[in-house]
Amino acid sequence: MTDQETKLRAEIIAQCLAMNAAGLNHGVSGNISARFEDRMLITPSGAAYEGMTPDMIASVSLEDPEGEWAGPLKPSSEWRFHQAIFAGRPDVNAIVHAHPIYCTALAMARKPLPAAHYMVAIFGGSDVRCSGYATFGTKALSNEALAALKDRTACLLANHGMITLGDTLDKAMWRATELEVLAQQYCVSLTIGGPVVLEEDEMAETHAKIAGYGKQSS
Repeated sequence: MTDQETKLRAEIIAQCLAMNAAGLNHGVSGNISARFEDRMLITPSGAAYEGMTPDMIASVSLEDPEGEWAGPLKPSSEWRFHQAIFAGRPDVNAIVHAHPIYCTALAMARKPLPAAHYMVAIFGGSDVRCSGYATFGTKALSNEALAALKDRTACLLANHGMITLGDTLDKAMWRATELEVLAQQYCVSLTIGGPVVLEEDEMAETHAKIAGYGKQSS
């Protein structure tokens, strides 16, 4: 294992610990992955992040449909949608999947996150879609996730949780944090009559101004 790979594995663990510490995830339910050469490095199935070491991160082929892997622990049960996203999105180098309270509440209700706040633009469109439902760990879920993520860097997974993407682990985690904050604000607004959703032209103007937002996180 090269120093570069070891460093990336350690960074995945650090992001997992930060994710749970921030309340974006609980226990071992989420998973994080990063592209490394022609493979992906992904958190193992059912393993606690505390005490995890770089050698415990699973390495999975990006080309093998059966998910050929190496490591002492098998990869997350969600390796399929991680693999499918990396294969279909060359702009993506890191993926965060988690079950934060407000994102998951919207996903349970199968509601997208609309443009109730201009920051929704950071995910690439005028909403954050909620996917159709499919059983966890299946190819069907991979297909649903890919469809919901078209031209986006985030989606909600019906009755499940959320996914955010980035060109770096920092960027994917930044988007995960922003998505949960926006989901919380939206849910609160629903209790006082509901938000005024921004019009398409207002969001287009936001997209034009926000193009370089968050570059410091790269």
